[in-house]
Amino acid sequence: MSESNPNQVINRTPIIIGLMISVALAALDVTIVATALPTIVAQLSGVELYSWLVSIYLLTSTTSVPLYGQLADNLGRKPILLWGIILFTLASVACTQVTTMNQLIVMRAIQGLGAGAILPMTMTIIGDLFSIEERAKYQGLFSGVWGVSSIVGPALGAVILTWWHWHGIFYINLPVGIVALTLIVKYYHEHNVSSHRSVDVWGALLLTVGVGALLVAVGQRSGTNVTSSWLYAFSAACIIALIFLERQVKSPILPLPLITRRIIGFSYLIALFGGIMQFGLTAYMPLFVQGAMGGTPTKVGMTMAPVAIGWPLGSVLSGKMILKWGYKRVLVLGMSIGVVAIGLIQLMQSHTPIVPLIGVVMLGGFSLGLTTTPLIIAVQNAVDWKQRGITTALNQFSRTIGGVIGVAVMGVMLNNNLSKYLGGSALTSGYNSETLIRDMLEPAKRGAYPLDVLHLVQNDLADAMHEMYLLPLIAVVVALLLVIFTFPGGKVEKHSNKK
Repeated sequence: MSESNPNQVINRTPIIIGLMISVALAALDVTIVATALPTIVAQLSGVELYSWLVSIYLLTSTTSVPLYGQLADNLGRKPILLWGIILFTLASVACTQVTTMNQLIVMRAIQGLGAGAILPMTMTIIGDLFSIEERAKYQGLFSGVWGVSSIVGPALGAVILTWWHWHGIFYINLPVGIVALTLIVKYYHEHNVSSHRSVDVWGALLLTVGVGALLVAVGQRSGTNVTSSWLYAFSAACIIALIFLERQVKSPILPLPLITRRIIGFSYLIALFGGIMQFGLTAYMPLFVQGAMGGTPTKVGMTMAPVAIGWPLGSVLSGKMILKWGYKRVLVLGMSIGVVAIGLIQLMQSHTPIVPLIGVVMLGGFSLGLTTTPLIIAVQNAVDWKQRGITTALNQFSRTIGGVIGVAVMGVMLNNNLSKYLGGSALTSGYNSETLIRDMLEPAKRGAYPLDVLHLVQNDLADAMHEMYLLPLIAVVVALLLVIFTFPGGKVEKHSNKK
């Protein structure tokens, strides 16, 4: 156990199990929902809102993270984790009762508020319980939970969609949440670590409103209209006000002196661009398989499941490699593989067999495993216990905010590209574009279209998504360059906290 750790732990095994189930709670939801997204938007007639189902969840789960991190450093990790599990589970049940896309988007936003506490708190508790050598192993183990969930989630999602209704995918969270809650309440105990420091509520509000306005502005179909201009200006004003506020308050939600430390600040920046690659890959690949390739929910599950092989393998290897090589060399390797994986997506066509795409997705998962674990351990190892909560939370915040922006921009690119492609063809001139895309996502309705129309729409969707995937490709290239030219090298011990 690390020094200055306030936790009294008799038996860590049930705690580890409880934390792993907590991670599985969020991970299962992400993987199952990703499999079901094409079916959901088709049945609720909301193709144009596809990106919002992902973006709103990422927005609330992201902007709440720094506040949760600060509260955890003030009040302890346990109450924040329990709050996240309870809110996430209740919101999941509420998702089963919705009947419209707008209702589901609202419930996903509330789900995100719960998810924002779960992953950073579990990662922070791992940092509290284990030494740097143990931490590398256990961070890899917990990343492996995402991998297992990536197998179980898509497969379970496909079964539910085939034999039941998509509402059923949210019921899975109820028993998982109850088990996680029971284990954490019963076995995880910590001293009263409340420091009675002030909580930066105004900072959290400015951050949420500023990022939210940016997301809405990015989501506008036209980036030059008056509404978008005002939203961009308002977002910028909120961020500027946040920076000034953070210089004045005693306990800032974004501790600027901490962020300006080289290994921490650049870790966050690299995580941001890595997030664009991560969420760009996972959010839209189901649409490519079920829409452009004419697949089924089962094929979507088959395609996304190999992340379960790549991610945990990369994560476990990175945990061992950083102790020998240091953070930088492992990150360079991981980002280089990411460039290859996203680049290969440009070669995938509507008629491409599913096996090569499965290989590309697995390679992308391996890249994510190699890069996420070193960045988490790097920032945790650079601070003491009192700063570990906010530091870990900000790492998650940076990665997910990249995902928020990336998914939103990719959604706009996709909608604009589809309008351009489908609107310029004589074959599709007699059809409604939204109806065409929606029916392409439902296997039972595709047979009603002539083959030439069916193939044209699938090819147009593939071309539109190729252009859209240029964004995560650029992002992972930028992340690689940042690692090469800005990230400090040397052994892990060189960058450890000496206090």
